[in-house]
Amino acid sequence: MALSFSRFARAGLRQLLAAALFAVLGASAHALETADVAPLGADDFDAKSAAIDKLIATHDAASLALLKALSEDNVSATDSGEVLIQDGDNARDAATGKPVAANVASSAQSITLNNQLRSKVAGALSGLQLASPDVETRRAAIAELLKNPDPSMKPMIDAARAKEADPALKRRLDTLWAMSALRDPDAATRLEATKLVAARHDLDMYELLRPLVAKNTSGGWSEPDANVRAAAQQGIDALDSIQRRSQILGTLFAGLSLGSVLLLAALGLAITYGLIGVINMAHGEFLMIGAYATYVVQTLFQRYAPGAFDWYPLLAIPASFIVAALIGAGIERLVIRHLYGRPLETLLTTFGISLILIQATRMLFGAQNVQVENPAWMSGGVTVMQNLILPYNRLAILAFSLIVVGIAWTVLNKTRLGLFVRAVTQNRRMAACVGVRTARVDAWAFAFGAGIAGLGGCALSQIGNVGPDLGQSYIIDSFMAVVLGGVGQIAGTVIGGFGLGLVSKAIEPFWGAVLAKIAVLVLIVLFIQKRPQGLFALKGRSAEA
Repeated sequence: MALSFSRFARAGLRQLLAAALFAVLGASAHALETADVAPLGADDFDAKSAAIDKLIATHDAASLALLKALSEDNVSATDSGEVLIQDGDNARDAATGKPVAANVASSAQSITLNNQLRSKVAGALSGLQLASPDVETRRAAIAELLKNPDPSMKPMIDAARAKEADPALKRRLDTLWAMSALRDPDAATRLEATKLVAARHDLDMYELLRPLVAKNTSGGWSEPDANVRAAAQQGIDALDSIQRRSQILGTLFAGLSLGSVLLLAALGLAITYGLIGVINMAHGEFLMIGAYATYVVQTLFQRYAPGAFDWYPLLAIPASFIVAALIGAGIERLVIRHLYGRPLETLLTTFGISLILIQATRMLFGAQNVQVENPAWMSGGVTVMQNLILPYNRLAILAFSLIVVGIAWTVLNKTRLGLFVRAVTQNRRMAACVGVRTARVDAWAFAFGAGIAGLGGCALSQIGNVGPDLGQSYIIDSFMAVVLGGVGQIAGTVIGGFGLGLVSKAIEPFWGAVLAKIAVLVLIVLFIQKRPQGLFALKGRSAEA
């Protein structure tokens, strides 16, 4: 009986404590005055902003509830100046927390905030989350405040800095504090804030540091303290250095990326033109054929194997090679083999073939461009520096082009076909005398060069739209890469392709894309005048005697 009474007494005591605690929290939750929230219903922007600043400074439960309601557009004002928080069909007074009559709530007008005030409210809500016991919540709140720092958040940030135990979050809070303290009345505080902002080495900090070294309309400094200006200038100089490095790396990667595309386009041409001596103006169309073969494979995967879509390039690569090689072999058998030794007729004929292939593609696939989607593993990019992201598809093409070069070199230098091609290139008549079937070697070499061009088209489909005129954009640059590197030389083609890409991208920022192409062409013409054989000379048919 005594035990039962003791349990009853403890339960009653807990209820009394809970009621007392509720009463205390209720009193603190509604410590706002009507005069504090009344400006929210007025049309005066400054008064609204000051009222929100006061809510932020108070940051009690009632203020938090009102700020949250403002962010959700659930606050209204009556004609008499009362500010209400709407909760579905019910409403309560924002200052006292007491419910209001339904007829009063229905007559109230919704309070709307402009973008600046809405941003201030959102920042305040994030600032109030800085005291959350959850690390992820604090991290998200800091990230949100870093996007749009507000000086009114400084008291909350100061409190959070004093309590934060996580070293990484403490460093980010230091940066956030500095961004909100750059306009502090105390020069020592501004200097500390400037040094912290400069030490972040974030290019987004330009807009915070530049006003500190600027002059006002009267000709004086906007920042009166010389030490603060010096620290800001040091930070700006460091950011300029980072930006220059990123621009250099970006230009270098852009040049290598363009060079890899030119290399894939020129490698097949180096075989058909350099080793066989055929000026093939239809070579660009083999790029287009490879790209459309990739599109067909992608479409088949989308229709019949959508779950394996990310792996369609594994089938598209051999498909693009085989289709382009078969069409190339057919063209060589039917047309080009009858024109060996007649370069002008070959040039005109292959130009006509290119027009036929373009028109056939338009009839088969339509005149509009088609889209080839990147698989998931080729989407996105790797962040090297803040303003330099290397796309995965460009990196994949760069690696792919080097692999294709390795395959081409292996075929031409380590296989029986390569031996025959080199023999026919150096001395056709002697090769025929020792039993080499030169006509068959020409056909295989032409098909191999067309197939490599098809691989180039497969790669090009991953960085742009595929259309009937795709090959026309690369034929001239391909010839320039082959001639620059040395006719028939794979190593020369590699250096020529990457060299053209790097030089073009280095000139473009100063002269633009069109003038850059003209400048590259002029440089190649001047180079060929001095060294007609290109970078690497090859003994070819013209040397037969």
